[in-house]
Amino acid sequence: MQIEINARKRTKQGTGASRRMRREGKTPGIVYGGKEPAVVIELDHNALYHQLRQEAFHASVLMLNVDGAKEQVLLRAVNMHPFRLEVQHIDFQRVLADVKIQMKVPLHFTNADLSPGVKLSGGIVSHVMTELEIRCLPADLPEFIEVDLKDMVLGNTVHVKDLQLPKGVETILRGSENPPVAVVQIPRALVADEAADAADAAAAEATPSASEVPTSKQSAEPAAAEKGGDKGDKGEKKAEKSDKK
Repeated sequence: MQIEINARKRTKQGTGASRRMRREGKTPGIVYGGKEPAVVIELDHNALYHQLRQEAFHASVLMLNVDGAKEQVLLRAVNMHPFRLEVQHIDFQRVLADVKIQMKVPLHFTNADLSPGVKLSGGIVSHVMTELEIRCLPADLPEFIEVDLKDMVLGNTVHVKDLQLPKGVETILRGSENPPVAVVQIPRALVADEAADAADAAAAEATPSASEVPTSKQSAEPAAAEKGGDKGDKGEKKAEKSDKK
């Protein structure tokens, strides 16, 4: 089902007019392209804001209804307020049925929990890309592209050229580039724990046990104790002689 947006033509333009429009709960915008001149429009802010929260709104051919006249458009730009939840301006581009369009569409990752890398090896899926730039006719524009991960094993990577694209859709790549889309890898915490365990094991092997200490070193302390004992006996004998005198 195609998303429809209702708008009205603007009669007043300029910064002051746009500011007053926002205070009245309206959002200024523009529609351009195709074979018609650009038209400045205004839209109900609340309705527009809720539509912008739909993923399909950003990657679909939309039906723009301007004072009863309908035409197909693409969302091209949205300007948000720096800190308020307010749409300050929006741009739409007309599309022609026989002219290819260039869009970024979201990627939907499926069957990650069924992949051997996750289910059997305890890995996690790292999403390198979340959207893909494509080119196609307006009628062939998909809402999203599915990335099936069911056959992924630990260490495997899915690249753009591995994706199954819908009919009539092509990716926009430069030369021989083939960027990664997703990879199944060991969690960083697990890698850190394994490294720590390996370091502890290495330290334990490097530290000698008491049984490995040479015998000469082990007997050194008793010998020293005996010498100390001899000196103590001699001291006692001298003390006895002095008492007799």
